[in-house]
Amino acid sequence: MADWERDTRADYESKGFAVSSGFGKKPALLVVDFIVGFTDPSTPLGGDFSAQLDVTAQLQTAFRKSGLPIVYTTVEYKEDLSDGGVFVKKVPSLGILRKGSPNCAVDDRIKPLPGELVISKNYASSFFGTDLDSYLRGQNVDTLVITGATTSGCVRASAVDSLQYAYYTIVVRDAVGDRAEGPHEASLFDIDAKYGDVVSGDDVLNYLRGLAESGFSGAAREEFETWWNEGRKAPA
Repeated sequence: MADWERDTRADYESKGFAVSSGFGKKPALLVVDFIVGFTDPSTPLGGDFSAQLDVTAQLQTAFRKSGLPIVYTTVEYKEDLSDGGVFVKKVPSLGILRKGSPNCAVDDRIKPLPGELVISKNYASSFFGTDLDSYLRGQNVDTLVITGATTSGCVRASAVDSLQYAYYTIVVRDAVGDRAEGPHEASLFDIDAKYGDVVSGDDVLNYLRGLAESGFSGAAREEFETWWNEGRKAPA
């Protein structure tokens, strides 16, 4: 932990910030913009998020075994970028995300299954201009577990809106990434101080294990427990 972070956290905690809000009773996994345009380091928007994708894949498997919702987001624009507003003027590289481009596809390492929801958005927050909140409420979700990219951009914006829509908000530290360490760490610090809990992938898996023991239906409990006891292996 950097000196600024240690000192600031101590100051924040003395003033009532950074209190854990915890988990609720029914989570969904939100995979924010782990699309080719962000996960391919050769693109102007991209970075190497291999480690974060590995953690996301394990969480993805755990949520599937638990029968819990998974939602993915992508960013895609009309050919003339007219639906990008000032955002595409501020970040011209977003122009590589025209609808139909391979850059808009969810990374194959975490490829959605048929029936899993993929939401298209034009701006940073996964909630802004989308039906995400309606879908989550229809599934009786009260907790949003967030992975994806980038920490300082779409992840942070989605976490802020998640809180504002009254969800327990969980950002998975080892499953979110950014193009630079400074914005990444500062954003995680700020999210944890004000908007949600920043936890590890293992923390989420242990939470799901607790749900399996107390709240899942018989079939979901059995499938999750079998996977857990076999070593929590992600699919090949």
